[in-house]
Amino acid sequence: MQSYPFPAVLGADPDAPGGLDDMALALILSTISPGIGGVLVRGEKGTAKSTLVRALADLLPDIQVIAGDRFSTDPAEPQPLSPDGPFAADAAVETRPVRLVELPVGATEDRVAGSIHLERALSDGAVHFEPGLLARAHRGILYVDEVNLLHDHLVDLLLDAAAMGRLTVERDGISVTHQARFVIVGTMNPEEGELRPQLLDRFGLSVEVAAPQDPALRAEVVRRRLAFDADPEGFRSRYSLAEEALRQRISDAQERVAGVELTSAALLRIAEVCSAFGVDGMRADIVTARTAAAHAAWQGRTDITVEDLRVAARLALPHRRRRNPFDAPGLQENELDELLPPEGPEDDPEPDPGGDGGDSAESEADSTGADSGAEPGPAGGGQPAPVGAGEPFRARLFTVDGVGEGQAGRRS
Repeated sequence: MQSYPFPAVLGADPDAPGGLDDMALALILSTISPGIGGVLVRGEKGTAKSTLVRALADLLPDIQVIAGDRFSTDPAEPQPLSPDGPFAADAAVETRPVRLVELPVGATEDRVAGSIHLERALSDGAVHFEPGLLARAHRGILYVDEVNLLHDHLVDLLLDAAAMGRLTVERDGISVTHQARFVIVGTMNPEEGELRPQLLDRFGLSVEVAAPQDPALRAEVVRRRLAFDADPEGFRSRYSLAEEALRQRISDAQERVAGVELTSAALLRIAEVCSAFGVDGMRADIVTARTAAAHAAWQGRTDITVEDLRVAARLALPHRRRRNPFDAPGLQENELDELLPPEGPEDDPEPDPGGDGGDSAESEADSTGADSGAEPGPAGGGQPAPVGAGEPFRARLFTVDGVGEGQAGRRS
């Protein structure tokens, strides 16, 4: 079955005018640095959550595994932790695509973690471990749709394995341990219930998605979907170059991320932001640091900038803030601006179009005072002393919660 191309989803093409939206960016950053801890996507039904996640696997570079190993062991691993081992030094190696493993809501613990093959144990007298979904997802993507409907003990199992990078299964006095490093992606509709705060915190990044309200954008979504259903092969060929460019950029970022320098100044800024937003524990600081490094690598840099920190805070902190039961999730841009002012060239103030002569009068007074050498008059009498221009500053966009966002500009 042909999957929908990743760049064909609105907001998932970095070369489009609007660039990447938060969902597409969070998914890409998690694949660049799996240590981030995965992504939780919250949104109403019909917002392309599942479509985008399933298309993500096609963007990831192929991986090398030891031939015949059921646990996708990396041949470069110095001490592979696989129940199928040990392996010979000259073991055959094969290349395969990254797997996307979907976990159904009704899965049992044995199906997720694996089980001991009792029939072979009784007949052969040997322990035979049947790998579960987590073993199959090793070095790939584990997708959990409707994660808020999954049993809590299964969610704990998934997130613990994702955090530790390994899984230990104990059955009837037999213990088996194997590696389980994967990118976990959970999607949910908040209308069907929320995750417990303890489980919510275990996801590295969290994003909110909603359907566009612009009729032109909605029509474009329908147009692309109908074109894909009518001719999947032809539709995919139109986006093949964009997919290849994305795949190469992700591969380059994966190689570059280890060289990104997290300076003491950057770590201090991260700590200040996390403390100001009142998050619990230290996981927020760690995830924010990893996300900032991944974003720098995605942008082709090895140094951390303010923009990297802003993106990391926007994705890693909203679901970790202490809030009242009825508070809406998310971060306000003005709150983030107070802590991490955006970088960029300063704007020159526009002249007042009203024609009241305020600016010109001050300018004339300045020039007159400068030419004549007049001293400023005493305080409280006469003409006020001329005041020189101060340092330019960036005008802040005034927004009101609940009425939408305005357009950025000098006069808003």
